[in-house]
Amino acid sequence: MALRIAIIEDEPATARNLKFLLQELDPGIEVLATLGSVKEATAWMQQHAAECGLIFMDIRLNDGVSLDIFSTVTITAPVIFVTAYNDYALQAFKANGIDYILKPFDEQDLQQALTRFRRLTGHDRQLDNITQLRQLAESIRNPSAHYRHSFLVHFRDRLLPLSTDEISWFCTAEETSFAVTTDNKKHIVEGTLEQLQEQLDPQFFFRVNRQFIIHRKAIREISFYFNGRLLLKTIPESTDKMLISKARVPEFKSWMNG
Repeated sequence: MALRIAIIEDEPATARNLKFLLQELDPGIEVLATLGSVKEATAWMQQHAAECGLIFMDIRLNDGVSLDIFSTVTITAPVIFVTAYNDYALQAFKANGIDYILKPFDEQDLQQALTRFRRLTGHDRQLDNITQLRQLAESIRNPSAHYRHSFLVHFRDRLLPLSTDEISWFCTAEETSFAVTTDNKKHIVEGTLEQLQEQLDPQFFFRVNRQFIIHRKAIREISFYFNGRLLLKTIPESTDKMLISKARVPEFKSWMNG
């Protein structure tokens, strides 16, 4: 029997990419609907939730937090969140048997998520703790308390506070994360880029790709690159290319225009 899926994602390019990759991985997958807002998803789920065998859902949509859908619709199908959120959110997902993949995702991420889903016996991953999910939704709506304003970094035999205003970008190399400052100094910081991403204010920081998170003020110029990608020129100048994938160009432009 074909696996019937609903996608809740407000970025059309991301939704198309997700649908394409899913059907590449399994041609038998049937995407019942692609829904771009809390309002649209709630209305559709009220009529069709029972038809879904699996739901892929972004957390933050243009008109609110997708977790609000659970307040008005009973959803018993497994949910895989496509998210950029880290520890505090993901711990709640795990506690409820909810799976997730982190943005930016690729075919391997989706394959692993589908494999985990298929290892289950039946569709028994229900959302048992709706109260916890509602609390999670509230914390996501009001995330300012979670954003970090400084990092303690090692400098010789000392620890120094490093303000996020002094950081041009974060990068990763050999499983280590670094903060590069406006004066082009490089400091080791704790945590993965996924963890750092959710500690940083998205008004100022953007996840370029798997290797970089950049501060808005560090972007000097944006050039068109091969295959619809964008190349960022930075202050200070980066020795590595910072490329925005074609699929994420609309999201990046929206952020820059924000």
